[in-house]
Amino acid sequence: MHISPLAAPTGPEAVPDSAGLNLWRADPALRALAAHHLPPDLLAHLEPHLDRLGALAGGELDALAAEADRNPPVLEPRTRRGEDRQRIAKHPAYREMERIAFGELGLAAMSHRPGVLGWPAPLPPAAKYLLTMLLVQAEFGLCCPVSMTDSLARTLRRFGDPALVARYLPALTAQDMDALAQGAMFMTEQGAGSDIANTAVEAVEEADGTWTLHGDKWFCSNPDAALAMVLARRRGAGPGLKAVSLFLLPREMPDGTPNAHRIVRLKPKLGTRSMASGEIALNGARAFLVGDPGAGFRQMADMVNNSRLSNGVRAAGLMRRATTEALFIAHRRVAFGQPIARMPLMRRQLLKLLLPTEQARAMVFLTSEALRRSDAGEDGQYALLRILTPLLKFRACRDARKVTGDAMEVRGGCGYIEEFPDARLLRDAHLGSIWEGTSNIVALDVGRAIARENSLPALEARVRALCGNAFPEALDLWPRVAALALRAQEDPALARQAASALYHLTSAAALHAEAAAVPERAALARLVLRHRLHARDPLAAEPAFDDDALLPDPGAPA
Repeated sequence: MHISPLAAPTGPEAVPDSAGLNLWRADPALRALAAHHLPPDLLAHLEPHLDRLGALAGGELDALAAEADRNPPVLEPRTRRGEDRQRIAKHPAYREMERIAFGELGLAAMSHRPGVLGWPAPLPPAAKYLLTMLLVQAEFGLCCPVSMTDSLARTLRRFGDPALVARYLPALTAQDMDALAQGAMFMTEQGAGSDIANTAVEAVEEADGTWTLHGDKWFCSNPDAALAMVLARRRGAGPGLKAVSLFLLPREMPDGTPNAHRIVRLKPKLGTRSMASGEIALNGARAFLVGDPGAGFRQMADMVNNSRLSNGVRAAGLMRRATTEALFIAHRRVAFGQPIARMPLMRRQLLKLLLPTEQARAMVFLTSEALRRSDAGEDGQYALLRILTPLLKFRACRDARKVTGDAMEVRGGCGYIEEFPDARLLRDAHLGSIWEGTSNIVALDVGRAIARENSLPALEARVRALCGNAFPEALDLWPRVAALALRAQEDPALARQAASALYHLTSAAALHAEAAAVPERAALARLVLRHRLHARDPLAAEPAFDDDALLPDPGAPA
């Protein structure tokens, strides 16, 4: 008897669906890494919050993110009475995600003041990025305003006039949504993307000590933010970077009147559709000078580097969600009489998802600790942070594009359908390699860290400490990797190759050190060396992969 395809029988595992999966409980490696990288008392305090966020990320938050993605923000330039009162209408699903991220979790505030999540001190970077890696598995777009608000508060605290800090920091770090001031950065111009020396927006000093800004900014995410950091050229200061200063642009002036800048339009984007990005006409908007007028780019770089680190964190989170989805499916999808997770080619494919994912997570924790120590003033840690940050941003963001695409394939045709998370993960992943500097720019920044901050000895010292005496095969590669990095100083065409080599060796060392908490990471460290740094014969037969411990079922009981 012929059965119509429309009536073909399907069981509950024919199309495995991970909706409702607690992404914290489904990730035993992350739980073990948290115990390895956080003080025991802090982890014990955070565990209920991590468990709740894991449930949200795999359930309610994931559904909200899908709804916000289907209903992007809309610019309403005037009220119905014709008043020029710009408003970006955001879907209620996005507003609820804002409440969770800014309000309930306090992600933008936790680095700057005590009391967030009930902890009596500011939380360390490792804790913030651990929470972020869970949140971003459901929603990527919102993490941009969260990161920019956090980064703007950091830069304002470091370089702003005390009166400016006192006026605006409390709102930047508020968890009350009515009191919160979100942050943004307006840098990009049509003729000045990464080439900041070509900045054309002009700043004019007024008699009252404020400045007015004239010109357009071309790509501004979170364009209706209450506060934005803006780069502009001081009128009459001449060409070059020394004439570019950093300004704080409020959406409303201290007396409550709207500032003069306007949102020209919102961008129709490939991904991060839930979050608005737009073009800004400054129209003589008033702004406040931040820090040394001749050091605008250097000061803005502090905010950019913090945002680049956040980009790497978000790439790691996207990869982990994609890998979790692939593992969940592979352990449940039965074809040719067995779960596809038992099939040799699928096992190799899953491992190819897992390896860059875990490299990125190891680098997130390594960079987080360098940030903590750098902010504490420890010798050599700023130089280490300055090279780890672009390494993570460069490689993890590129890997996320491939990992999310290959994970989509594991779900087959369903992965291409927008009802499942795979397509959104893929679209969002493509932004990381562009935001806050393209891959070429960030690879060259690795070279600048080596040349200007003498970062290579600091990185070597950290790699050696991570390897100890138990991973000599990694240390044997250091002289060649370092030589390539130094050659790239003379030949910029080698910058990407050098950055990748440094990333792979450093991540292998970090994975090896984490094997104290997660034994399977020792095997991953060796795989990084074999597949990313050692010469390989493309025609040589590879042994079958048969390590079940590396490919656990995320849906198994925690």
